[in-house]
Amino acid sequence: LQSDAKGNYTLTNGGKILVAGFHEVSVFRLQDDRIAPKSYVYQGTGLINRRREVHFTPGADTIRSFYKDKWYELPYTDGTLDRMSQQEQLRLSLLNDPSPRDDITIRVADGKRIKDYQLVFVGEDTLQTPLGKVKTLHFERVHDDPDRKSDTWVAPGWDYMMVKTVHIEDGKPVEVNLKKATLNGQPLKAS
Repeated sequence: LQSDAKGNYTLTNGGKILVAGFHEVSVFRLQDDRIAPKSYVYQGTGLINRRREVHFTPGADTIRSFYKDKWYELPYTDGTLDRMSQQEQLRLSLLNDPSPRDDITIRVADGKRIKDYQLVFVGEDTLQTPLGKVKTLHFERVHDDPDRKSDTWVAPGWDYMMVKTVHIEDGKPVEVNLKKATLNGQPLKAS
């Protein structure tokens, strides 16, 4: 996550497994404690050459979304985010919540529709990470499809940074773990 002199934030993410990879970028601004998204681009690489885009125009009634080689006009409602900025909104919501163990709903423009992501608080867990043992809050995303499962662990002591996420779809798990990071210019380490 980086900011520029104009008040824009750019959040990037990427990875590669064997001959497939991805790179995604979300650009947004902050308005008080809320994310105001501007754009999102996802590009698959290698065997999975897939592109997604979401563009938000201030004051517009629609969001432009590119999915499977086609553009869609989605209805804009206040608080709608993209697939990546929703992660930062979750973090901001938890930072500003006196009891960050409540269930959370986040609205996301994804593909050809708007989805409400419901995150249910599961409990507190201490995870063993490459940085040592870390106390976390565990959330599970509710899916319509019983064969899909998404879990996220965030660390309150690290401003609710995501430490681990596991997504299972079609019986195939994908797990992402935080290996290193900096917060306010300081490398993170377990206490």
